[in-house]
Amino acid sequence: MVEISCRAVVMDIEGTTSAARHVYDVLFPYARSHMRAWLIDHQAQPATAAAIDAVASLLGVDRVDLDAVATGLEEWIDADVKAAPLKTLQGLIWEQGYARGELTSHIFDDVPPALRTWRAAGLLLAVYSSGSVTAQRALFANADQGDLNSLIDANFDITTAGPKGEALSYEHIAELLEIPARDLLFLSDVQAELDAASEAGWQTVGILRAGESQATVSQESNVSTFGDLVIQVVC
Repeated sequence: MVEISCRAVVMDIEGTTSAARHVYDVLFPYARSHMRAWLIDHQAQPATAAAIDAVASLLGVDRVDLDAVATGLEEWIDADVKAAPLKTLQGLIWEQGYARGELTSHIFDDVPPALRTWRAAGLLLAVYSSGSVTAQRALFANADQGDLNSLIDANFDITTAGPKGEALSYEHIAELLEIPARDLLFLSDVQAELDAASEAGWQTVGILRAGESQATVSQESNVSTFGDLVIQVVC
């Protein structure tokens, strides 16, 4: 059990609110298998067009060569590259997959009751993930426990906050939330992210869930479920 006093809780997703295996075994393969068709069918839509332009520029290929763009994106998915245009496209594809009933999301069972308890106590709740805000909201909207987006006050990704391993990103989030860093709590299963948040003046608690072999938490302050966190709201 870990006791914390704060005004807001900011959560990672993969390995924290949701199983990493769901991301790697379900979401990534789905996006990969639908990427080429998505680029062809949606290339004229603003969000997809902008992502295609960005990918083509990063790869050094012509943006009209959708085969080269798609190949690059598939390689990025295989390597889990945290590239903003890839995250944008994945989020759009997953959003469609949920809408079609081809995808379901995964949220650990202890997460919804904790979010409701924290929200009722007056805490501000936010999500910060490498996945796009679109992807985040689609995941929480399609949880087995119901649409959880009403419990989330703010969403941040690498385009709105910056890379998760940099202290400046957490400083930026603090500014956007208008809450002093000392009153912010970050939850993650990745020590490098916890270190970056700590460097920015945040409080941190590592998440070490059973079965999540990719967790890298090494700090002493950690829990295995959200139910092991006792949070007192700072006024």
